[in-house]
Amino acid sequence: MGYKNIFTMLGGLGLFIYGMHVMGEGLEKTAGNKLKKVLEVLTTNKIMGVIVGTVITAIMQSSSATTVMVVGFVNAGLMNLYQAASVIMGANIGTTITAQLIAFNLSDIAPLILALGAIVTIFAKKKKIRDLGEIILGFGVIFVGMTIMSTSMEPLKSSPEFSKIILILSHNPILAVLAGTIITGIIQSSGAFIAVLIALSSNGAIGFEAALPLLLGSNIGTCVTALLACIGTGKNAKKAALIHLTFNVIGTIIFMALYPLIVHFIPLLGGSIKRQIANAHTIFNVSNTIIQLPLIPLLVKFVNTIIRGGDKEHEPMSLQYVDKRLLETPSVAVQQVIKETVRMGRLAIKNVEKTLDCFMNFNEDTESDIYNREDLINFLEKEITSYLVLLSNSSISEDESIIVTSLFHVVNDIERIGDHAENLLELADHKYQNSLKFSVEAQTELKFTYETVLKAANNSIDALEYNDIEKAQSVIEIEKKIDKIEKQLRSDHIDRLNKGICNPESGTIFLDAISNLERIGDHSHNISQIVLSEN
Repeated sequence: MGYKNIFTMLGGLGLFIYGMHVMGEGLEKTAGNKLKKVLEVLTTNKIMGVIVGTVITAIMQSSSATTVMVVGFVNAGLMNLYQAASVIMGANIGTTITAQLIAFNLSDIAPLILALGAIVTIFAKKKKIRDLGEIILGFGVIFVGMTIMSTSMEPLKSSPEFSKIILILSHNPILAVLAGTIITGIIQSSGAFIAVLIALSSNGAIGFEAALPLLLGSNIGTCVTALLACIGTGKNAKKAALIHLTFNVIGTIIFMALYPLIVHFIPLLGGSIKRQIANAHTIFNVSNTIIQLPLIPLLVKFVNTIIRGGDKEHEPMSLQYVDKRLLETPSVAVQQVIKETVRMGRLAIKNVEKTLDCFMNFNEDTESDIYNREDLINFLEKEITSYLVLLSNSSISEDESIIVTSLFHVVNDIERIGDHAENLLELADHKYQNSLKFSVEAQTELKFTYETVLKAANNSIDALEYNDIEKAQSVIEIEKKIDKIEKQLRSDHIDRLNKGICNPESGTIFLDAISNLERIGDHSHNISQIVLSEN
């Protein structure tokens, strides 16, 4: 096998990996909302966790991406180790779908599939049709890459050196497992390695007996990606990556113990060697999951023994719902950044609420809490905005792109609500430091305005969190009411000042407070308008 064949094989492998990437992106864009719904059932039971892992991996065409996502979820405290274990098991099943697909003999029509996908992707006007074209294009590229690899490897069939290597591996299955582990660990794609095995088998360069232990080794090698992803994470995320490794190592040991039986059993199912390799991959991962699913508590106990202790409570000045590892699955990252934005909104509303307490009965501890929350709000504004920039540059659907763009504005509006709360605190502090008093009428009016504004703010964040159109529409009406209240109170208060009922300095503070509350109503209105525009 000359250098030209090697270069051709690498080119074919590159096309195959690129095809998987393109097809996965197209599937994820098309199934973005479905992916969100799938993730909502994570907390139900172990079986659902396996199904979730299978579906996500089938969509993304990468078990490594799924396990990296799981590490991100665990690191963010959004998934426990029991849930993580079941999703990881499902990811191993999901990755077998690629092997089953490429075992079909579609080399003759692969260029036609590629051409069709390219035409649809380039010329379709609707984004959803272009996404569908991307799936077809990726599918075509996968098979063109397979054809190129298979053709480039034909000389290996008559190569004495390669035959000698295959003979050694056939007689030393453990060495073959190690080779499969190392090669897959280097290229970080079990799908790509199995594609090479199928390409080799398609022209008779390798038999099933030699391919099986290499295939088993690839299941261990694919764990490298998750192990690398857990660098810099908490202990629980490291435990999730270790569960992935332990699960595949145990499965490989079981299958290697049954190696003589499996080598004879799988060919009895029929099909070409290509299909036998794909079937072996599927049977390994499905059987391994069936065996180890009931043993998840023991797996968790084992990794807890290896890595002692758990994660500390979230630092106050930190993100709770988003993790950069989740950018591997943009559809998931979009949902998580919405949660983080909602958290920021709740903090801003809490500050507004507490400033009323300071107006009525000033307390230095409450003042300190408000300033601490304002620091956290500013931190979240900076971090969420940075995350949104990364997300906007990733592969997201048109609908998700609209959401991400909208969130830039929402985060800004929430930050401004926090600023107005800080203004209100400064006014309350000035009132307290100068021993100023509000009239009974002014206190009643201020409380009423606060209640109305807080209702608008809470409804706007509820609308964002639950995509609640009814709540969003209610804010539009409440904001109109706030504008009328502000004008009326301003007029009434000036009248009280003219009559000498209120102190002029207290009056200035009251009017400034009403003005800040009205602006909070405006920002709540902006958030609700954004929610309505997305529906």
